[in-house]
Amino acid sequence: MLNTIISITVRKINYFFYFLLPIISFSLLIQCKKNPDLNAVSQKDDLGQSQKDSLKNVEPEKPAIKYSSFIFPKNKKDSAMTVFNEKYSGEEQDIILALNRLDSKNKWRADTLMIPDQMDSTLMAYSPFPSTLESLKEVKKIIFFSYPIQAFGMYENGRLVKWGPTSLGKKSAQTKRGLMFANWKKELAISTVDSDWKLPYNVNIHNKLGIGWHQYDLPGFPASHSCLRLLEADAKFLYSWAEQWTLTKGGGSVVTNGTPVIVFGDYNWGGKKAWRNLADNSKANDISVEEMNELIQPNLDKILEEQKKAEAVKAERQSISADDPQN
Repeated sequence: MLNTIISITVRKINYFFYFLLPIISFSLLIQCKKNPDLNAVSQKDDLGQSQKDSLKNVEPEKPAIKYSSFIFPKNKKDSAMTVFNEKYSGEEQDIILALNRLDSKNKWRADTLMIPDQMDSTLMAYSPFPSTLESLKEVKKIIFFSYPIQAFGMYENGRLVKWGPTSLGKKSAQTKRGLMFANWKKELAISTVDSDWKLPYNVNIHNKLGIGWHQYDLPGFPASHSCLRLLEADAKFLYSWAEQWTLTKGGGSVVTNGTPVIVFGDYNWGGKKAWRNLADNSKANDISVEEMNELIQPNLDKILEEQKKAEAVKAERQSISADDPQN
C-alpha cells in the first residue's frame, strides 16, 4: 500500500515538472527581457546619475539683459537721487551701483547709471567674463583683473565662480600688468602711503611694490595708488578663497607662490566709461574666450608649474605634520 502511494506521488511530481517547467522557463525568459541583469541595471543607473551630476555643473545660459540709462541732471541731482532711492530697494541699488563700479558710500558721484531690466544679486547674469575656459581646466584657482572694464573674474578649473567691480590704480599710479601671485594676507592692513588708510581683507600680490587687493572706496573709475580695490563682501570672499605663498621655516625666502593673478588691458583715460555702452549693446563689455586665451597661453606653463610645486610642498608638510604632531 505504501509503495503504491509513493508511486502515485512520484508520478504527480513528474507531471508537475513536465507541464509547468516549460511555462516557468518561458515566464523567466520574458521577465529577463523586461528586466536586464543586475549589473546592467546598475550600469544604467550609474550612467543616469553621472549624466544628472554633470548637468548640475552646466551653467544655464545667461538671460538676455537689457540696460537703460538713469540720468542725474547737475541742476536736479538731489531730486533725481530721491527718485532713485524711492524706485529701487536697497538690494537693487547695490546691484546697480556695483554694475557702475560704485559702492554705497560713493553713490553721490553718480551722474548716469546703467540699469538692468532684471535683478540678480549674484551679478552672474551680467558677467562680462566667459562662463567656462577650457584652457584653465587644470588650473585650480586663478583671478583676473581687467583695466578696461574695471572688473575681476575668479575661475576654478576653468569655471567662472564669481566676478565683480574693482577700482584699479589711477593714471599716475597704475597697477602693474601681467602675471603675479598671491603672497601674504592680513585681515586689516595699514597703507604704506598713508597710515590713516585702513585696508580690510588685504591680499598682497607684489610684495616689493606693496600691491594687493582689499576693500576700499569704489568711486566709479580707477582711483587707487596701484592697489586693487573691492567691495567689502567681495574682498572678504577673496580673502578666504585665495591661497598664500609658503616660506622657508625661518621665513627668509619663498618656497612656493600662492594663487595666480593676471592684471591686463588699458583704461580709456578721459573717455567714456566702458559700462556706459551697455545701454546700446548689452554685450559691449564682454570679453571673448579668444581674448582670455591670449592672456592665458603665454603664462599657462608657469601657472601649472607653480601649482604643481605648491601641491607637492603642501603634501610633504602634511605628511611631516602627521608623523610628528608636535612639529
